[in-house]
Amino acid sequence: MDQQSNKKWLFGIAGILLGALLSVAIMSFRTTASSPTHDHGDTIPGSTTEAIWTCSMHPQIRQNEPGDCPICGMDLIQLDDNASDDPLVLQMTEEAIRLSDIQTTIVGTSNSAENTTLRLSGTVQSDERLASSQVAHVPGRIEKLYVTFTGEQVKKGQKLADLYVPELITAQRELLEARKLADVSPGLLPAARNKLRYWKIPEATITRIEEEGVIQETFTVFADESGIVTNKMVAVGDYVRQGEPLFALVNLSKVWVLFEAYEDDLAHLKMGDRIEFTTPAIPNRTFNARVTFIDPVINPRTRTASLRTEVDNPQRLLKPEMLVYGNVQQTTGANTALMVPKSAVLWTGPRSVVYVKIQEATVPSFQYREVEVGEAVGDFYQVTSGLARGEEVVTYGSFAIDAAAQLNNQASMMNKEVALKNEATAAAVLPDYQALTPAAFQRQLTHTVNAYLQVKDALVASDATAAEAAAQLMRQSLSKVDMSLLKGDAHLYWMEQLQALQAHSEKITTTKDLETQRKQFDFLSQALIHAVKVFGAASDTLYIQHCPMAFDDNGADWLSAEDKVLNPYFGEAMLHCGIIEETIVALEPE
Repeated sequence: MDQQSNKKWLFGIAGILLGALLSVAIMSFRTTASSPTHDHGDTIPGSTTEAIWTCSMHPQIRQNEPGDCPICGMDLIQLDDNASDDPLVLQMTEEAIRLSDIQTTIVGTSNSAENTTLRLSGTVQSDERLASSQVAHVPGRIEKLYVTFTGEQVKKGQKLADLYVPELITAQRELLEARKLADVSPGLLPAARNKLRYWKIPEATITRIEEEGVIQETFTVFADESGIVTNKMVAVGDYVRQGEPLFALVNLSKVWVLFEAYEDDLAHLKMGDRIEFTTPAIPNRTFNARVTFIDPVINPRTRTASLRTEVDNPQRLLKPEMLVYGNVQQTTGANTALMVPKSAVLWTGPRSVVYVKIQEATVPSFQYREVEVGEAVGDFYQVTSGLARGEEVVTYGSFAIDAAAQLNNQASMMNKEVALKNEATAAAVLPDYQALTPAAFQRQLTHTVNAYLQVKDALVASDATAAEAAAQLMRQSLSKVDMSLLKGDAHLYWMEQLQALQAHSEKITTTKDLETQRKQFDFLSQALIHAVKVFGAASDTLYIQHCPMAFDDNGADWLSAEDKVLNPYFGEAMLHCGIIEETIVALEPE
């Protein structure tokens, strides 16, 4: 796991822990304003509405009298009349907001163009076009070096080394002999001179040899270009061949500054863009340059491309390999997509989530909102849908809010399908992953359905011991379901249902109380019905049956393999109470 993934995990764990604290504060807020009630669910004196009781850990539980939570067994608490029933809205206390340091930003506050800054990092590099090699123009042995270390400044025409060159001694003798025979053979003298010129012996040296008639034993190598010595390749006593390099030079009067841009930022960069940059080595100094080249190849390791700028460096302040940090101003027109800070967006695969502060709420409230984001521009994302100009989004503390929402069974990154106010709405939002679900997974789900039907039959017979044993078999069947067969959103959806199936089946195995088992069976049935509808099962035709009188006329569903109604919530007392609400046709075998 790379460093970036580790950071994401750490942020997620911290968010969940902080969310747990926030959920306590939130539920405290919901119950603070509530007055004590009489036993048996009597209404609050002076109140015109019936009191509602809920579970602090499972807010989807709603009852009109006090008691225990059918899921976890905790005492129910009275719900504040001001609390929101919208599963997409999380209410928080001022204390909870201070605890998580929630910060918000209003999107699209500017009526004109929106300016964003793209931040880049890079390094100073030498200009490759100003690099050169100083070579030996004649073969010989190095007698003396005038430049003795790397990094030394060299100017054009400066002495670099003295060479002892036997071939030049012979050439000088030929020159002097040709001079003596100039009257007899006039063509010899120009030829002897040209031979020395070929080895780049200066004209003044040739003239001096002719006039003085003295053979020069060593010859000096002069610098052809100015620059810094980046590589010293020889030492005194070395024998060098003609054309062999002695020093590598680079001229730093002009340098390149190379910035690394991620591939998703390249769409917002072009030739000629101005970059302002600074370097820690030269504080309080800002440099400016324009992009002169964009690397056409992406680095496969870093997923970046290099942007080249050229900077005059007459004082040699910028040195190769210095770190630099640059800013590119990006302008987005007012009629284009809104821009939100990257810190506001929570990613969950193809879904992007933000939390929007509800302005008109009497208490601090934040709404879960799915948005579609476009390209990234610096530290911002373009939002193509899901937000309106002027809305206030959470830019710091989103993970804490999301964790608190998840603990309160409200809409969150990992809990998209929440318990809405009525079943019709909930059914409308169920996804359909049957076409994407492998047959192997559907067969495994069928084994779970068969184990579930044994639980149903035991409750029909009002046999708590048999229901406990059948629920244990169902748990074993669930453990054999290979969730790795599912991918993407289908995998995430199954994880949500699996959590409910495991929790409620376990509750059935830990009690001999028949009524408690039937309450857990209701939640178990809801999760399994969703799973069968979404993924499909390879079993025979299944029937979704409904008893409108279960749980004080609130109604409850269950799955059955036969069209005859046998009620698991009442047993023999009302064995045939119920109707067939929906038929799930068996899948065609592959």
